[in-house]
Amino acid sequence: MTELKGETPQEQLEEIEFIKKARELSSKIADIKIAMLSTVNPNGSLDSRPMYTFPIKDDGLIWMFARKSAQKTSEIAQNPHVILNYSDTEKGLYITVNGLAIISTDALKVEELWSDRYKTWFPYGKTDPDLCLLRIEPDKAEYWDSPDLLIAQIISLVKNTLGGKPNEEGEHKEVKF
Repeated sequence: MTELKGETPQEQLEEIEFIKKARELSSKIADIKIAMLSTVNPNGSLDSRPMYTFPIKDDGLIWMFARKSAQKTSEIAQNPHVILNYSDTEKGLYITVNGLAIISTDALKVEELWSDRYKTWFPYGKTDPDLCLLRIEPDKAEYWDSPDLLIAQIISLVKNTLGGKPNEEGEHKEVKF
């Protein structure tokens, strides 16, 4: 159980609501390890690349390892607004997370998240001078949950052909942090 930090009952209620949202997002992306991280480049357009993300805790933060020398890191230093896109096509689950990215060199967090499998990218291990963390603080998350997407599309197509009402596209929800 997470210990509440709020001093007033209102602050504690807000904290409980935040934790619920963080857990909901965490449960949605628990099985999706890779997200497409989109950053704003110097020309103002978006650049995206796949990134491994660590499981979300009650603080709602999304963590990933990065290189200090990488283009994405310099783009984040210039403009911290990012988008993470997760998808699980087999489950018909699509999630987008908007937030602010912060570049961190927190040694305790590196220690907590580190595994030797990351030596492929960081040959000097946890003390690699090019290693940093990206901490994403979500502002908003949206998800589309359509577990039977293909079947729903076929049924909708048949109904439309026969003049009936199309099926709903599944659940869509927006969660603001």
